[in-house]
Amino acid sequence: MKESARLGAQIRALRRQQGLTQVKMADRLAISASYLNLIEHGRRPLSAELLIKLAQTFNVDLKAFGGEDEDRLLADLLEVCGDPIFDPHALTPDDLRNLAAHAPAAARAMVGLYRAFQGSKESARSLAERVSEGADLREGFDIYRLPSEEVTDLVQRHRNYFGELEEGAERIRTDARLEGEDLFQGLARYLQAAFGVTVRIEKVGAMRRAVRRFDPERRELLLSEVLRRGSRNFQLAYQVSMLTHKDAIERLGNDSTLLTTPDSRALARVVLANYCAAAVLMPYEPFLRAAREERYDIEILGHRFRTSFEQVCHRLTTLRRPNLEGVPFHLVRVDVAGNISKRFSASGVRIARFSGACPRWILHSAFLTPGMFRRQVSRMPDGTLFFCISRTVEKESAGFHGPHAAHAIEMGCPIEHARELVYSDGVDLGNSTAAVPVGMTCRLCERMDCEQRVFPPLQTPMRVDENVRGISFYAPVLD
Repeated sequence: MKESARLGAQIRALRRQQGLTQVKMADRLAISASYLNLIEHGRRPLSAELLIKLAQTFNVDLKAFGGEDEDRLLADLLEVCGDPIFDPHALTPDDLRNLAAHAPAAARAMVGLYRAFQGSKESARSLAERVSEGADLREGFDIYRLPSEEVTDLVQRHRNYFGELEEGAERIRTDARLEGEDLFQGLARYLQAAFGVTVRIEKVGAMRRAVRRFDPERRELLLSEVLRRGSRNFQLAYQVSMLTHKDAIERLGNDSTLLTTPDSRALARVVLANYCAAAVLMPYEPFLRAAREERYDIEILGHRFRTSFEQVCHRLTTLRRPNLEGVPFHLVRVDVAGNISKRFSASGVRIARFSGACPRWILHSAFLTPGMFRRQVSRMPDGTLFFCISRTVEKESAGFHGPHAAHAIEMGCPIEHARELVYSDGVDLGNSTAAVPVGMTCRLCERMDCEQRVFPPLQTPMRVDENVRGISFYAPVLD
C-alpha cells in the first residue's frame, strides 16, 4: 500500500504538470476516470502494463517512477529542516516523508526556497563587505546562485551515466585511430586533420594563469607546460569532445527543469565534455574489465590508462551501463576547510548539500597523512554499512609562487561490494561493531555520544547545565 501511495502521488503530480483532468488523462490511457482516481489515492496498484503505457503516452522515463528521486528529495528536506529557523515549527521526519511522497512539487519548491534563502544571505553578506570596503554599488547586484549544485542534480538524475556520450567517445577513438598509439600525438593529429586545430605547448607566463586556451578564430589550442602527461591528454580529449559532440553536449546541458541560469548551463557543458573526455581516455568496457581484474586498484588503473588519480576516481563512478555495471561508488571531494566541491552517490549514502559533512568521515583525516590511503567501515544512523577509502590529491603547480591546492577524495561502496576492492584486504568486514558511526550532518544525526558534535539534533533541544560538563554540550550525562 505504501508503494501504491507513492506511485499514485507521482501520477497525480504528472497529471497536474501536464494540465490534465482525471477524465482527460484516463481517456488517453484508455481506463476509467474512477479507476485513475483510485490509483492516484493509492487504493489500486499500478500494473506494469499501465506503467509502460503511461511512460510512452507522456514521454516519461520509467526511472522517474523509481523511489530514488523521492529518497533524494526526502534527504534534501531533512537537511533543509535541520536549519534552526525551522525549530519553532516542530516538523517531524514523518511530516517531511509525507510531503515528499504526496506533494513532491511542494517539497521541491520548499527546497528551492531554502536555496534562494541561503543565496540571499550570501548576497547580503557580500553586499555588507562591499559597503564596508567603500565599493561602488551602482552596478547591478544579483542574487547569489550555485550553478555547481544545479549541475550536480543533473548528474545525479542521470546516475552519472550518459550513454550518448559513451558512444560518441568510442567513435572518437575509432576515427582518431587511438588504439595502440601515443594518446597525445593521436589526439593532436586528429584535431589538426578533422578541425584544422593546431596544438602547442606554451610557457606558464604566456598562458596568463590558464592551463588550456582555445582560440576558435585562429584554430589554435594552447596547453600549459605545467600539465603532466595525463592532464595534457585529458585537455586534448576535452577539446575534441567539445568539437565533435557539440550538439549532444548542448542538448544534454540544456535541461531547463534543473539548470536555471546561463552559468549553470555553461558549467553543465564543461562537465559533460569532461565526461566524454574521460570516456575517450578510459573506454568503458576495457576500463571496466581492467578495474575488475585489478580489483579497482586506482593507482594501477591510472598507470595503465595514463590518467590521474582523480580522473580514475571519477571514471569509476560512471560505470553504470545497464547490465554491465561496476561497483556502485559514491565520491566526495573536500578542501582543507571541509568545503565539499564535488559529490555524487551511486552507493546510496546521503551527502550533505547545504552544510558540512560529518567530521567522522574518513576523508577529513586524509589530510593528516598526505598521499597515503586511509580506510574505514562506516555505519550510518540507519545501520547500513559502507566501506570507504580516502586519499589526498594535489593539483599541478605553476612554480614556487603558484598556488598549491590540496584536496581529499573519498570513494565508498556498500559493504557487500567491499571484497571486490583491493583496499579491503586485511580489514575485518564481518565485525560490524568495529564500524565507525558516522552521519550526514549533526542536525540529522541522533547519536548523542559524539564528542565532535557541533549542533543539537533536529528533534532534541539544547540543554546546558552550567554545573556538569559532558563530552560535548549536547551529550547527556548520567544522573
